[in-house]
Amino acid sequence: MSLDATRATYDTVAVDYARIVTGLDAEGPLDRAMLADFADRVDGPVADVGCGTGRLTAYLSDHGIDAVGIDLSPGMIAVARHTYPTLRFEVGSMAALDLPDGAVAGVLAWYSIIHTPPEGLPAVVTELRRVLAPGGHLLLGFQAGADEHRSLTHAYGHDVRCDAWLHDPDTVAALLEAAGFVVDARLVREPSGRERRPQASLLASLPGAATDDPAQAGLTAPRGPLL
Repeated sequence: MSLDATRATYDTVAVDYARIVTGLDAEGPLDRAMLADFADRVDGPVADVGCGTGRLTAYLSDHGIDAVGIDLSPGMIAVARHTYPTLRFEVGSMAALDLPDGAVAGVLAWYSIIHTPPEGLPAVVTELRRVLAPGGHLLLGFQAGADEHRSLTHAYGHDVRCDAWLHDPDTVAALLEAAGFVVDARLVREPSGRERRPQASLLASLPGAATDDPAQAGLTAPRGPLL
């Protein structure tokens, strides 16, 4: 199913989504811990990719982070701008972000890849890496499963038509590592509350800028030949 269907779905549910899902009410303590760790690590601007109604963009801003929210859905962005008028929100696709190379110190993609089929993930990971500066951090949240596909027909009180995927955390971690990320932490937890499926989050970073000075790199002299 096309991006147009995903966009139309979120345009349809935007107002009711904002009414039902507020703040960090949807996140359990482990999820909140991952978000807090990410917020503590980043040192610079952050792109909240797939920001929806902007609740996590606001969370980052409350932590003193210069955050911009980006979402495919104009309806979601309209709600975000109305709810958080002092923050910046833009309509855009995570597969083609309107950001320069290395523009941000952090990327948050919290449940933003759930409408991306497995074959589309490498391109998305490459794009997220492109906009992230060396030494930057990435946090992905998603529903965990063996690349299971679902067709959504009802959400937040509305009839919709949208595809969603569960992704294998090991596969996503391997994609990140192949793109040059270091996976610093991973969380896979059992469903709670209204959740029906396991949930996963991966915190990753890009190595910092290369240096020829071992002291600056925090390295000691090698004890023997390097193979």
